[in-house]
Amino acid sequence: MLRRLYDWTMGLAAHRHATVWLAVIAFVESSVFPIPPDILIIPMVLAAPTRAWRVVAVASIASVLGGLAGYAIGFFLFETIGRPIFEFYGYFDKFARFQDWYREWGGWIVFAGGFSPIPYKVITIASGSVQLDLLTFTVVSIISRAGRFLIVAALLWKFGAPIRTFIEKWLGPLTFLFVVLLVLGFVVLKYLA
Repeated sequence: MLRRLYDWTMGLAAHRHATVWLAVIAFVESSVFPIPPDILIIPMVLAAPTRAWRVVAVASIASVLGGLAGYAIGFFLFETIGRPIFEFYGYFDKFARFQDWYREWGGWIVFAGGFSPIPYKVITIASGSVQLDLLTFTVVSIISRAGRFLIVAALLWKFGAPIRTFIEKWLGPLTFLFVVLLVLGFVVLKYLA
């Protein structure tokens, strides 16, 4: 099923309304959809490198708006919609043990989730369920989502098609490693300074 969904989404990149589809995918991925918008960003930037920054802007705005929808699900509808989504992705038990830590480090978790392979919808719903400060959530979401999409588009714009294989294989793990090192740096500073 996921393979068919992935193939369907890839086909959208060639559609004449690809930008609209990108906005839709980026929006729903932030709250319920399993396929990230990167699969549309990559072929769209490769096909029209001069439009890379527009693609980044559309994906970023739609993703943050979708993140706010995910936040609302967590805040208002956690038991009816949020919990089943967490259970579907296998994160509910982890989240139940993680809530106190999330309340203390929520902004950093949103930042890491915006960049990393962790499903962003889990981050957005969790943020609403623990009532993370909405302004913090929004600002950090803008920075992390725009940063992630900008990295992908900039690499494609600069290096073209050969970088696609590298991005698809390594961007998630490398970005995740970067975020882990960044967070560890702040933890060390907090406790050693």
